[in-house]
Amino acid sequence: MSAGHTEVTAPEPVVSCDDDCGIRDVLDRLGDRWSVLVVVQLAAGPLRFNALQRSLEGVSQRMLTLTVRRLERDGLVRRTVYPTVPPQVEYELTALGHSLTHLVKGLADWSLAHRPQIAAARAEWDEEKAQQAVMPS
Repeated sequence: MSAGHTEVTAPEPVVSCDDDCGIRDVLDRLGDRWSVLVVVQLAAGPLRFNALQRSLEGVSQRMLTLTVRRLERDGLVRRTVYPTVPPQVEYELTALGHSLTHLVKGLADWSLAHRPQIAAARAEWDEEKAQQAVMPS
């Protein structure tokens, strides 16, 4: 480094999105509570609505309906209605939805591999905050 060099150099960001480069809309969808879980469940094959709901502990019928509609609108899920009484509805991933499963698997693998570290960091943070709450400022 020369004597006249005063600029701090930082590594190039892996992802840069200065002016909302178009990923925000997609990340908003995939970052919600249920969308990725729906994709994970449908990766194994088509499911009827009730089977999909049973596989997602805690999701309400309304929330699941909204989630699959949004995923269908985005081209990730295909909805098929069978003309029976009562009508049967089945959901499956489209080719675009299946292309997302590789990324979701990578995220799931990372989550499993780092679960102990994350749990330890959370416990440490919680302990620090608990100690700060007890100590007078």
